Amino acid sequence: MSGDLLIRGAEVDGAQRRDVRVGGGVITQIGVNLRGPEPMLDAGGGALLPGLIDHHIHLLALAAERASLRLGPDEVAGSDALEAVLRKADRDAPPGVWLRGVAYHERVAGPLDRNVLDSLVPTRPLRIQHRSGGLWILNSAALAAVGAAEAVADSIERDASGAPTGRLWRGDAWLRGRLPSVPPPLGLLMRNLAAFGVTGVTDASVTNDAAQARLFEAAREAGDLPQRLMLMGGGALPASAAYRTGPVKILLDDDGLGDLDAMGAAFAFARAERRAIAVHCVTAVQLAFTLAAFEAEGSRPGDRIEHGAMIDTAAAAEIARLGLCVVTQPSFIAERGDQYRAEIAPDDLASLYPCASLLRAGIPVAASTDAPYADPDPWAAMAAAMKRTTPSGVVLGDTERVVGETALGLFLGTFEAPGGPARRIAVGAPADLCLLRMPRAAALATPSAALVRTTIIDGVVVHMAD
Repeated sequence: MSGDLLIRGAEVDGAQRRDVRVGGGVITQIGVNLRGPEPMLDAGGGALLPGLIDHHIHLLALAAERASLRLGPDEVAGSDALEAVLRKADRDAPPGVWLRGVAYHERVAGPLDRNVLDSLVPTRPLRIQHRSGGLWILNSAALAAVGAAEAVADSIERDASGAPTGRLWRGDAWLRGRLPSVPPPLGLLMRNLAAFGVTGVTDASVTNDAAQARLFEAAREAGDLPQRLMLMGGGALPASAAYRTGPVKILLDDDGLGDLDAMGAAFAFARAERRAIAVHCVTAVQLAFTLAAFEAEGSRPGDRIEHGAMIDTAAAAEIARLGLCVVTQPSFIAERGDQYRAEIAPDDLASLYPCASLLRAGIPVAASTDAPYADPDPWAAMAAAMKRTTPSGVVLGDTERVVGETALGLFLGTFEAPGGPARRIAVGAPADLCLLRMPRAAALATPSAALVRTTIIDGVVVHMAD
């Protein structure tokens, strides 16, 4: 339901003490000393911004992650600690309940398979997701529960005897149909995102389908999903008033790129659906293959490169020529930068999650969090785009830094043109707003979610910090 509201004394586009009237969920007037019968919100001189849009996030995975064991290098230090965490969770959980771990990386205790997990949790079903999001590792109890031994699925890795190793590559869709069907609740998660000033999200999960869409519709009907939503997906999505239908998501792996004919078929499907194309590119190989496909099939407005983790100067020139947008994640530098320094050749570090150089090349660039694979806080991502510092304080790609206003703009594009012109506070615009505690310039000097005072969606206050 849309709302009516009078916001008084806000900073709007640098102008002080402006009043903003909202009617029916739309900004109807901007002026000075406005009066009216609407509920009044005193902005106290704080900046009034368009609400932030996270242009690449995975909502159901993020909600599930919050009910999971975090097993990353920052939370679990070594194999002994991993054993202690899993055995305690096994003791504490009710009988029959699955254990679910996330964010695992080999730095914790090396590669995992069912034998390793069986030694830690022998009887309860256990599954652990690798930090990349592309790998699940199951113990024997979990493999038996999902019928992996008898199943025919390319995602199931098998040993020389044909038995499952416990490792499932890109097996989310296959697993989903065999796991206990208890969708994670979204209400608390979406309230947390509202506290960041997030009024819109693009769920970029390739697994989104009609069944997933119904979960989002149900969350909307229950009042648990106030944010505007766009859904990507690898296939067809039903039309719905609960969300926008977004680009067709194409997920690439270096070991399974396929050929350009198969990529052309995916492009043809997207064009037949009148949808843009969004291609997952986290390596130089994936990007080169993707650019060859766009060269062969043609690009259209709205087509996107997701992540753009490795983009050198030559590739950037091709992206600019093809008119593609890049949706990047600055937080990966802040969260994983030291790991990148240890694993990536020094000459390649300059091409890692670039931002400023892409903008200089005329490429539309937007930002996102990619949560749960990084922190869902967009203000942390803005700070990362500005500083480019690793956890140990080393600067990665000094020339890729951007100023605060540019970092904010990465979250102010529209759903359909995420790297396009930033949305503004203007008459006729939707009243999806983020009110800060202080003026814009001061806030952007040190971006922080703590500066968000009020979040408004469709004219309705959905978050009030005070």
